[in-house]
Amino acid sequence: MKFQGSDHYVATQDLMLAVNAAVTLQRPLLVKGEPGTGKTMLAEEVATAMKMPLLQWHIKSTTKAQQGLYEYDAVSRLRDSQLADPESADKVRDIRNYIVQGVLWQAFTAEQPVVLLIDEIDKADIEFPNDLLRELDRMEFYVYETRELVRARHRPIVFITSNNEKELPDAFLRRCFFHYIKFPDAETMQRIVDVHFPGLKKDLLSAALKTFYDVRNLPGLKKKPSTSELLDWLKLLVAEDIPLQALQSKDEKVSVPPLVGALLKNEQDVTLFEKLVFMQRHNR
Repeated sequence: MKFQGSDHYVATQDLMLAVNAAVTLQRPLLVKGEPGTGKTMLAEEVATAMKMPLLQWHIKSTTKAQQGLYEYDAVSRLRDSQLADPESADKVRDIRNYIVQGVLWQAFTAEQPVVLLIDEIDKADIEFPNDLLRELDRMEFYVYETRELVRARHRPIVFITSNNEKELPDAFLRRCFFHYIKFPDAETMQRIVDVHFPGLKKDLLSAALKTFYDVRNLPGLKKKPSTSELLDWLKLLVAEDIPLQALQSKDEKVSVPPLVGALLKNEQDVTLFEKLVFMQRHNR
């Protein structure tokens, strides 16, 4: 079964090719791109389209690779060993009662193939990707406490996302199929908006997209507004019933849009944008 996009996710041709290539090669698909370009949502939509369960592992700066496999809860076992009741004594004798399965273990032992999302891998320590090389390559790992080998019953479809916060090791990159989600052009963006706001008036959409790209293309922005921020802004425009005139300037110059806080997320960028508008107004 090939991924061909979905009713809720606009996938470009090159993105669909990348997903299907990774599935064919049985390699993780490493997806990079600006925050808010739909990297995480891609895994969700592929799982839905292929009618497969989705398991998600959201990575933090403190996340260790071992947590994705399993964790041995030695503290709970020690506490239970200090209790006098027979039930606790029976529980302590079997170390399996203190093994907590991680997301990879769940994916490997699932009764049917699953989609596994390892989200924002670049947030973790630099050694994190290397620590998963063997497990993702061989689809197996060893549980030392119980002396058992956990093998994947079905190979999961693995998606790994990165925001490019740090470089990933070459050895890890060699084992992945890579795709960079480019920021959508105006035509693709219009298709994305149509999915989320099918009833939006064309003249309002046209004015909103022009304003959005005017803001995004401003030189020197610390954080450019993303697709998800555009969708949030459009939701607000509709909810607040903002008139078309508020998005248009008579002289075609850039103007500060209503609810600009949905697009610009720090004071430096707001100040920079307001300064540009001021300069244009006084250079007529």
